[in-house]
Amino acid sequence: MNTILLAIGDSDENRIDQLLDETIAIAGPTGATVVLGHVFTHEAYDKARTDLSFDGPAAEVTPDVVAERYSIIREAAKTLADHGIDTEIRGILGEDGEAVVDLAERIEADRILIGGRRRTPAGKAVFGSTAQAILLSAPCPVTFVRATAPKQVA
Repeated sequence: MNTILLAIGDSDENRIDQLLDETIAIAGPTGATVVLGHVFTHEAYDKARTDLSFDGPAAEVTPDVVAERYSIIREAAKTLADHGIDTEIRGILGEDGEAVVDLAERIEADRILIGGRRRTPAGKAVFGSTAQAILLSAPCPVTFVRATAPKQVA
């Protein structure tokens, strides 16, 4: 295994620890490089370019550069580096599921890790499921990581 794509979305804050634990468990023993991918809609990318302060010409503010500024991405990269795992950061423009699959193909990923939440069948039918789209279209195996519910203390 050479390359693992860890897709991190805006809604992954509540499951980032589980995503990183799973990534470390797979990448650590194999020596794989982990590509941290974050998908931006065109609107979100334009807003981030405006909201975040950048030095230099706007033309140099690529999706990769914007993704590097997201705290969840920086913290994930640091955690993986602390475990001796090489990382790359990629920002992707497009629709979530399709963009993740496209990136996986471009980087020739051996595995994709994605987070998600439990949804009812009706919820998937009505609202769609990014995770389901990735699972059905991915060019490699996909590991789905669902956030665990907080433990109840009696």
